[in-house]
Amino acid sequence: MNVQTLVLFTFVTGILGLLYTFWRSAWVTKQDVGTEKMEKISNYIAEGAMAFLKAEYKVLAVFVIGVAILLAVTANPEISHPLVALSFIVGALCSAMAGFIGMKVATKANVRTTNAARSSLGAALEIAFAGGAVMGMGVVGLGVLGLSTLFLFYSQIFGIEDMNVVRVITVITGFSFGASSIALFARVGGGIYTKAADVGADLVGKVEAGIPEDHPLNPATIADNVGDNVGDVAGMGADLFESYVGSIISAMVLGAVFMNGNFIDQFKGLSAILLPLLLAGTGIVMSILGTFLVKVKEGGDPQKALNIGEFGSAVLMVIASWFIIQWLLPASWTFNDILFGGVKTYTATGVFWATVVGLIAGVLIGIITEYYTGTDKKPVVALVHQSATGAATNIIAGLALGMKSTALPIIILAFSIIAAFDFAGLYGIAIAAVGMLSNTGIQLAVDAYGPISDNAGGIAEMSELPKEVRSRTDKLDAVGNTTAAIGKGFAIGSAALTSLALFGAYMTSASIKTIDISKANVMAGLFLGGMLPMLFSAMAMQAVGRSAMAMIQEVRRQFADIPVLKAALEVMKKNDGKDFEKWSASDQKTFSEADGAAEYGKCVEISTTAAIRQMILPGMMAVTVPVVVGFLGGPEMLGGLLAGVTVTGVLLAIFQANAGGAWDNAKKMIEEGVTIDGVQYGKGSELHKAAVVGDTVGDPFKDTSGPSLNILIKLMSVISLVIAPLLMK
Repeated sequence: MNVQTLVLFTFVTGILGLLYTFWRSAWVTKQDVGTEKMEKISNYIAEGAMAFLKAEYKVLAVFVIGVAILLAVTANPEISHPLVALSFIVGALCSAMAGFIGMKVATKANVRTTNAARSSLGAALEIAFAGGAVMGMGVVGLGVLGLSTLFLFYSQIFGIEDMNVVRVITVITGFSFGASSIALFARVGGGIYTKAADVGADLVGKVEAGIPEDHPLNPATIADNVGDNVGDVAGMGADLFESYVGSIISAMVLGAVFMNGNFIDQFKGLSAILLPLLLAGTGIVMSILGTFLVKVKEGGDPQKALNIGEFGSAVLMVIASWFIIQWLLPASWTFNDILFGGVKTYTATGVFWATVVGLIAGVLIGIITEYYTGTDKKPVVALVHQSATGAATNIIAGLALGMKSTALPIIILAFSIIAAFDFAGLYGIAIAAVGMLSNTGIQLAVDAYGPISDNAGGIAEMSELPKEVRSRTDKLDAVGNTTAAIGKGFAIGSAALTSLALFGAYMTSASIKTIDISKANVMAGLFLGGMLPMLFSAMAMQAVGRSAMAMIQEVRRQFADIPVLKAALEVMKKNDGKDFEKWSASDQKTFSEADGAAEYGKCVEISTTAAIRQMILPGMMAVTVPVVVGFLGGPEMLGGLLAGVTVTGVLLAIFQANAGGAWDNAKKMIEEGVTIDGVQYGKGSELHKAAVVGDTVGDPFKDTSGPSLNILIKLMSVISLVIAPLLMK
């Protein structure tokens, strides 16, 4: 088997992932949408989601064209090539397409999940998971297909003999730059959108008006459900897409370094470059197999069903990795590591254990994340009890929980970095990141299942379906919160490992042997890098605050100025706690007349406009700062900047994700009913109001600034890697 045949295999696995995507998408589309009212509400959500994507992509198209021109003009002809601009455009298009595919099917699967929940929990899980699987396989299919296509194309142009392969990979790095750029804007923009709507629905709907956020009388409810898609589906898809391709490319860059010295294999010394591509392609096959293991019967446990699929796929991947690595790599080889410790001997078995280290680290970080954020877990229960004395103590306890939750994940990451490096040097760290993300297909399927289930519950509420329907969707949604926590753990862990691998790749490309922090310019870069995640988070949260204020004012206006809406709220308060059938005839008539009176479109428009406007500044800061520091301060100062942004960014991402998740689930626990010191608390209680305030603070933490930091630290590393040839020049 030659190099082209091996890359063609990965190309075919990418096609296979996309074929699976289209097959499952067609199956979801064929399912029944339910009642006319359910279909109408679903159409509102779909139209709002697509309107946002259209507006966002128009703005990003200008950015992509502008950056592509700059990359083409400034490419270093000795090491790179103007075709790096093509790689950038392809990466951006694939990232945008991944978000579009996921959004399209999620807005179809939500209402069909609701309808299936009218009869069976198992049927509802099948549809919600199928929708998530389309997102997952779309991401990995596009990633592997894009990278393998570019590798084959550039191999024909430049060749892959000797140093030509370095040029091929250098040009391909533009693909990761394009993916990361779109991902950052998608995450920030989607996060601003969803949290502006969520805050309006929560604070004005729940706290002030005393109605559920998904109630049809709540004007922000459609925007809130749209936000679940643009933030947690399109945003998460773009996020993991760039993590996925970033880990593969960093491993390919470092694999090229292994060609030097005594590295002799059956693929002209290229097996270390081809390995990450082959592992990713195999991961697609294993993820597809894992999706067929997800089944649940009525009364069964959806969490167990998802775990069987996810962990079953992981076990299959570990077994396949052993055989692939032993076949592809030499049994052992020596390498003169001029950056880290001189001549060392590495083995194929060591590379395998590095991939296992990455996979185990991801699982452990996910489990720890779930412990700190899970409903009925000790930290969240303690947070519920702290809410008894008001919003202030709820916020203090949530902040402390988030800070404390950084300890164990960082210890695991530190151990994983040392272990992976010991097994296979910097290449081992890069392969550990690939191992952690090799099952991205099913991991993202499980992750995207969450917002689909959440939307299904919202549609059930707005359609006024029987309580047992909402009970089934809530059961799916509760599991979705856990899967989201584990997904965020994987995202944070992979961000740290991928950034470190990209950092090593940058040092290699820029020919930097050491970064001495005793030098003034390096120390200055270190402090600047440490500051950036703080500033970025502040900008993202301020953007949410400004957008939320506009949303709050609009919801308040509608409650005050629309007569039938105002009258319906009054009869709701008067009949609080009574079944609708027990209301008086006049009250029922008043309430029914308000059906459809809320002006959902205005709230959707506010969120869309605000998100597009507010996402530009933090996004541009992330793109321009490494370029400015690199050219003005030099490659070593830029290295200091990357070290600072990575350490602070990972810590802040874990803190914000876990604090926000804990606040959210503390609120959910109270809504389900809790007993503290013999007193029962539920919706509408002072305890609930305090928890809603905490959840409102945590929303931008866990859904806007927190997950965006994962992309920030990788994007800055990718940009540094792309401009490294220019810094050498």
